[in-house]
Amino acid sequence: MDPAERPIDRLLAIMARLRDPQGGCEWDLEQTFATIAPYTVEEAYEVADAIERNDLTDLREELGDLLFQVVFHSRMAQEQGAFAFEDVANAISEKMIRRHPHVFGDEAQRTSAEQTQAWEVIKAQERAGKGRDGSILDDVPSGLPALTRAVKLSRRAATVGFVWPTIGDVIAKLDEEVDELKVEIAAEDLEKARAELGDVLFVVANIARTLDIDPEDALRATNAKFARRFRHIETALKALGKTPEQSDLAEMDALWDAAKAAEKAAG
Repeated sequence: MDPAERPIDRLLAIMARLRDPQGGCEWDLEQTFATIAPYTVEEAYEVADAIERNDLTDLREELGDLLFQVVFHSRMAQEQGAFAFEDVANAISEKMIRRHPHVFGDEAQRTSAEQTQAWEVIKAQERAGKGRDGSILDDVPSGLPALTRAVKLSRRAATVGFVWPTIGDVIAKLDEEVDELKVEIAAEDLEKARAELGDVLFVVANIARTLDIDPEDALRATNAKFARRFRHIETALKALGKTPEQSDLAEMDALWDAAKAAEKAAG
């Protein structure tokens, strides 16, 4: 490697070589925006996982993988004459400057809460500037995880006053939706139960938004807790010479409670 060559330039050259019809990689040449998109999403989750584990070595690697996805999409766009990586970098730079006038302009400093509110106002102005006169929900990506999208949809609606006044009102709505779910379950109407379950989850997302809690983070933490406690059950049963299949719910539930108590005792 030329010591004067910037790492990003080297990465862009590698991507160009991979996509070169003359001697490039057949797999890379076959890819499209659509076929690469799932990998892009997967890499973003792997970044989040490294952060969750506080593994900075893995985080460095996963950020590289995610950057490669950006380079891959940019290269394909460049081949079509649409845009190049430099255009992507310039566009995000301009956007960040535009959305932080209190840093790069002459506006007064903002608190975090004020910046969050101003961010949505600026985004609305940007949508209007692009001639988008449709719904304020139009640019909330449909490919987001459903809970995350629910939070974003409800947050966008809240900017125009379509929001429950208090957390108590949201909890009351949750109780109402759970009752409706119970009715459909009792009626054994699974299609209606599916719709009601969606309503329950949407209200849960609203609770998360109201409390300023990321529901994906909250659920990831609960998933980790569940896995940790269930592994305790498996370990305890193995010490008894048994497997979960050889146990029953009462025994496993008791071991679950023991794992829960041990966690509480440990602080």
